[in-house]
Amino acid sequence: MSQTVRPAPYRRGGAPFLGATLAYIRDPLRLMREQYDAYGPVSELEFVGGRATVLLGPDACAAALQNKDKAFVNGPGWGEIVGPFFHRGLMLLDFEEHHRHRMLMQQAFTRPRLESYVSALGPAVATGLDAWEPRPDFRVYPALKSLTLDLATQVFMGGAELASPDELQRVNRAFVACVQAATGFVRRPLPGTRWGRAMRGRRLLEEFFGRHLAAKREGGGDDLFSVLASLRDDEGEGLSDSDVVNHMIFLLMAAHDTSTITVTTMMRQLGAHPRWRERLRDEAASLSDSPTLDELDALESFDLVMKECLRLVPPVPVVARRSVKETEVLGVRIPADQPVAVMLHLGHHMSEYWPQPEVFDPMRFASHRREDKVHRHAWEPFGGGVHKCLGMAFAGSEVKLIVHQLLRRFDWTVDAAYRDRLNYHSLPFPSDGQPVALRRLERTTHS
Repeated sequence: MSQTVRPAPYRRGGAPFLGATLAYIRDPLRLMREQYDAYGPVSELEFVGGRATVLLGPDACAAALQNKDKAFVNGPGWGEIVGPFFHRGLMLLDFEEHHRHRMLMQQAFTRPRLESYVSALGPAVATGLDAWEPRPDFRVYPALKSLTLDLATQVFMGGAELASPDELQRVNRAFVACVQAATGFVRRPLPGTRWGRAMRGRRLLEEFFGRHLAAKREGGGDDLFSVLASLRDDEGEGLSDSDVVNHMIFLLMAAHDTSTITVTTMMRQLGAHPRWRERLRDEAASLSDSPTLDELDALESFDLVMKECLRLVPPVPVVARRSVKETEVLGVRIPADQPVAVMLHLGHHMSEYWPQPEVFDPMRFASHRREDKVHRHAWEPFGGGVHKCLGMAFAGSEVKLIVHQLLRRFDWTVDAAYRDRLNYHSLPFPSDGQPVALRRLERTTHS
């Protein structure tokens, strides 16, 4: 290691034991900006559980995402935050093991598989949205969260016959508990704590998927659960029972939480920007309720708006790593066995890369501007490197399909005086449910 490497500057202060945790929960982007301006792209902060290195800006984040010297690992990084609840999900595996599992699981996200999933999504989205009851203060987030869980039940698990509505609600609550444990202050399974609720949730999910696994192995279905249960590599080896359950728990969380956040953000921005809302509605008008994957891919305005919403509110604003050996990033020393927070969110809002970064401007992604190409890692809503989101193509198709059908059924507006109230106790979500004034459009057919 070069002699010019310097130690990371350390920001003191914050609440005892909690450090900067409360400041992050209140306003993570403000904390990131203050940290970057005062200490640069590589520094240290105190969070619940101890001191961590924080990487800010696309150059510093790229070093961890590319991980050229294999100094950073995912499993121990996420392990302290959500490890007990998403144990051995793909995101928590590393190196050769991660490579093997990812290569196997890519078979579940081929183009023909995606076409099959999209075909199953169309009718399920229609059924869910037809049940919505418009009102002047319709809460978008909880309605979408219920919808995306139903979609995951159809596409990922093969149908609602697996569980009653009451059991699906318990499954949903279990996922929420597991995700929210990330910012739990008490990290023991005590009654009334986030950690305790998450441990109970994990047990419920293991029992739920374990109960159906044998039938999925034998059934030969097209849903993701059946596909994972039947995957084989070149040597004829598949995933163990426990691996299938672990991956299903992680993928179902990733599939419905991140899509819910993205569609919620799109409804918020389209409600406040009628020209863009009508532009997307015009683009959707020529298609049926259930467009094909090729048709969804061709929705150019949808793509612009979705990308801009992912920039403004990335569903996973920070990814966790841990150093397994001493290394350096941008000339700053990172010791071995150090928690590392890769804070992708700030790069999405840096004026060095994005003119007027707080302004909703989907045209920044248009071919004649492509502000996201100014830096390879300025826009990273799906992470990067070998751990880049495996399901990002499916997620994009699901988001477009939901918004497409929303625009064919409803119109909505957001009060001009409304201010976002995002909760960052886990993945970002609107603490007020994201109210919109929703009204149903007159439709002669659902063809």
